[in-house]
Amino acid sequence: MLKKDFKKIDLIKDLSLKTGYSQNYSKKIVDDLINIFIQNIKSGNLNLKNIGSFKLLNKKERIGRNPKTKEEFIITSRKSLSFTSSKKIIDNLNKII
Repeated sequence: MLKKDFKKIDLIKDLSLKTGYSQNYSKKIVDDLINIFIQNIKSGNLNLKNIGSFKLLNKKERIGRNPKTKEEFIITSRKSLSFTSSKKIIDNLNKII
């Protein structure tokens, strides 16, 4: 099932079809997996072997501008997430494309 916009519900349905589990059970698995990722990322970087690594970035407060009106406003400091895929994933994608 290839879609341009792959959503969480699509992941749950695919997991349910491939494993034979109910959609409710598959939703619980996906939610638990996401929560595990979040907990590990909060404690530092998360490295998944042969998949990639997630890194937590702290962005500073800065001045932004509305390109239409040129009005300035403050963009508050925030946390952001960076993902770098592994070489194995990139090599597999290059074989497919």
